Amino acid sequence: MGILDRLSTLIKSNLNDLISKAENPEKMLNQLIADMRAQLAKAKQEVASAIADEKKLQADAEREKKQAEDWERRAMLAVQEGRDDLAKQALVRFNEHFEGAQQLLDTWGKHRAETEALKTALRQLNDKIEEAKRRKNVLVARHRRAEAQQRIQDTMSSMGDKSALESFDRMAEKIEERERKALAAAELQEDLSGDALAKQFQALEHKGGVDQQLAALKEKMGVLGPGQSPAQKQIAAGKKDAADAELLEDDEEEEVKET
Repeated sequence: MGILDRLSTLIKSNLNDLISKAENPEKMLNQLIADMRAQLAKAKQEVASAIADEKKLQADAEREKKQAEDWERRAMLAVQEGRDDLAKQALVRFNEHFEGAQQLLDTWGKHRAETEALKTALRQLNDKIEEAKRRKNVLVARHRRAEAQQRIQDTMSSMGDKSALESFDRMAEKIEERERKALAAAELQEDLSGDALAKQFQALEHKGGVDQQLAALKEKMGVLGPGQSPAQKQIAAGKKDAADAELLEDDEEEEVKET
């Protein structure tokens, strides 16, 4: 019962206290379960030995009982043959084996009860170890979750540090300054290496582009007819005025002739 008692005490230990004291709770719990399983294996060996002893006591008791029966049968045979002297000797042997059988049966009965108790305790301890394994898995999961939460909290705390944010701001300012310097250098290089005549034509092309955008805007607003430029609009207006003037002169000549 020594190993069973130690194992039961080990299983009854407060695992939460063990976790709080351990530097690596997961490793500690795995080792604890391994120790439980090792001691359970030893307990199984002890229970097996107890069962073997119980079986031997039963066999010895059965053998003594059989010998007592054999000597009783011999005593009866001696009486039938008229040999009371042999019958007495056989009865002496019968009594010896009968008493031995009774003692062995009593011992076997007690040992058998103890063995059954050991087997029951062993089954209960095995169930407790399985329960401890399940509890270990839950505790390990809780420990990992707590570690993850702690890491997240530490990261958020470091991000919330004013000095860290100031460092990001300083880096952003340096990057923006470098970008401005790069743009200025590129602009200066373009001014120094560019073709002046080409740049003038580019300006004219850009202006023409603006004129075209203006014409498109006027057309959209209905100021110009579809597909007409401002110059075309003026020419069309001039033609219309000339036609109106010619028509007016024709009307005046007709009036003079009628007079």
